[in-house]
Amino acid sequence: MSATLKLAHRAIGVEVRRGPYDAVVDGQFVRSLTMNETIDIPVEPGHHTLQVRSGRNSSRIRTFDVADGEVASFRCTGKSILPVFLLSFVVPSLGISLKRE
Repeated sequence: MSATLKLAHRAIGVEVRRGPYDAVVDGQFVRSLTMNETIDIPVEPGHHTLQVRSGRNSSRIRTFDVADGEVASFRCTGKSILPVFLLSFVVPSLGISLKRE
């Protein structure tokens, strides 16, 4: 059996960074997802890393553990409060928010 990583690209209201995002699991590109899309990625049970990228912008790397048959859910968005948005031009890893649900 395997585990599942569920990744959603969702935002409430206006999002400036609306392009497709690339999902990177354990340092390897897995798949792109578009605005308002949710994807399921099969992963082996255990410890993993997840990052979402879009051009020079990215999320911070998140780690997660998932057991056999379990689902780990994350939501990503390019929307942020104005100070963080402006800071993301200097620190690209603040350009996309990635949160566990």
